Amino acid sequence: MREFSFRSLTFMVLVAFLVWSSNFEACIARRGKHWRQNRDVSAQYKKKGKSYGNKHNNHHGGGGGSHSKPKSPPHYKITPSPPASSLPPPQPPIPKPKKGTPSASPPKGYNVGRSSTFNVLDFGAKGDGKTDDTKAFEAAWAAACKVQASTMLIPADYVFFVGPISFSGPYCKPNIVFQLDGTIIAPTNPQAWGRGLLQWLDFTKLVGITIQGKGIIDGRGSVWWQDQPFDYPIDDEEKLIVPLNNSVKSPPPMPVQSELGGKMPFVKPTALRFYGSFNPTITGITIQNSQQCHLKFDNCNGVLVHDVSISSPGDSPNTDGIHLQNSKDVLIHSSKLACGDDCISIQTGCSNVYVHNVNCGPGHGISIGSLGKDNTRACVSNITVRDVNMHNTMNGVRIKTWQGGSGSVQGVFFSNIQVSEVQLPIVIDQYYCDKRTCKNQTSAVVLQGINYERIRGTYTVKPVHFACSDSLPCADVTLTSIELKPLQEQYHLYDPFCWQTFGELRTPTTPPIACLQIGKPSSNRVQIDHDLC
Repeated sequence: MREFSFRSLTFMVLVAFLVWSSNFEACIARRGKHWRQNRDVSAQYKKKGKSYGNKHNNHHGGGGGSHSKPKSPPHYKITPSPPASSLPPPQPPIPKPKKGTPSASPPKGYNVGRSSTFNVLDFGAKGDGKTDDTKAFEAAWAAACKVQASTMLIPADYVFFVGPISFSGPYCKPNIVFQLDGTIIAPTNPQAWGRGLLQWLDFTKLVGITIQGKGIIDGRGSVWWQDQPFDYPIDDEEKLIVPLNNSVKSPPPMPVQSELGGKMPFVKPTALRFYGSFNPTITGITIQNSQQCHLKFDNCNGVLVHDVSISSPGDSPNTDGIHLQNSKDVLIHSSKLACGDDCISIQTGCSNVYVHNVNCGPGHGISIGSLGKDNTRACVSNITVRDVNMHNTMNGVRIKTWQGGSGSVQGVFFSNIQVSEVQLPIVIDQYYCDKRTCKNQTSAVVLQGINYERIRGTYTVKPVHFACSDSLPCADVTLTSIELKPLQEQYHLYDPFCWQTFGELRTPTTPPIACLQIGKPSSNRVQIDHDLC
């Protein structure tokens, strides 16, 4: 009986084991399809030389080797990685700079996301303010020019003595960054300039060039300013100021000798100039004491200037802050401009210019022109200047043209201009002469669609001066919310002046501008085709 019971128990255990084994194999069979898929993916990556997964993700499968099994099947799609041949080679870590080194830039030729940094120090620049670093700058630029989105680095805490130089295309790669963190100074000896050059630092025919950083471009222009002859042309608006103040402009100081004892060339260069370039950007830097104009754009499209500081004495001759000519789609904002001429000068060929949030002073204000000199044709359109503060300037917002010119200025909007101690806040002068003897001429640059809105503050000579052409009077001049008061009553020497100026007073003005002729001029001659833009 006991033997039978033992045999029966053994048989029952054997039957239960067989049933359990059958169910387990069925379960494994149902899951086997998922595991095979996962192994196939892993095998594909191994064939390509890639190892899918690492010690941190072995629980996702495929990364633990052929002897390890994942704990749960993956339920997501795997995106194959690119072949190993298309990936950039591994790079060594960037070394940390030692204490006291000039910059934390990558070493020469180090790849940073497909771009390269070229430090002028690696090309022989000394940065001691005395050694001529021009050739080192040329070599660094030649290297950067060959690499798209490269960076030419001028490191902080160095002063680089650089002569006239051209950073030019058109065969340079696009989107080069000129990282200016140090200081660049100009020569002050006549020999470095030869017979006279028009530019000091010249950027030509480039695409996407950016100059940025906290560095300084110093033209050291005092040796040029004081060498200027007494009869050198100056701003013609002096004729409106000198008689009123009963003063005579004092002659310039005696020339200061340059480094080597000679006089500087008569031709004065622009400190920083861009020619024929697309989408140039300038931000963060300081340009000071330029020989003549500080920053110029000629034949450029897509110009962006912001957070820039320009500085030179108020009596430095012809030192315009920003000069625009033949340039389109220009945006200038959030900058401080102090100079001896126009803070911003807008010349012929400019359209779609937008200036806002700018501080101007000292200087001669923001000007369109002068235009039409030597009977030339000038075309300017779609200009907006708004949200500007002007302090201690000769003019506020001004349009100036020569007799005998042709073309037109149209679509101009001056808005929210705050003036403080400005001699002539609002000016249109179509009799500009630049201190030379000029004969009267009937042809003129046409001015129409000039809008002034919310121009407020204090003046010291005359609030409004409109002097338009006899043969082509100014048309569609509108004034809205003009509030200008003399700084002191004894300065209230002249009332607003208007000549051949037609338009509309949309609100009462302070002071009243009763000289503006309401409506449109009746005597305008019909322009022939070559006059029109």
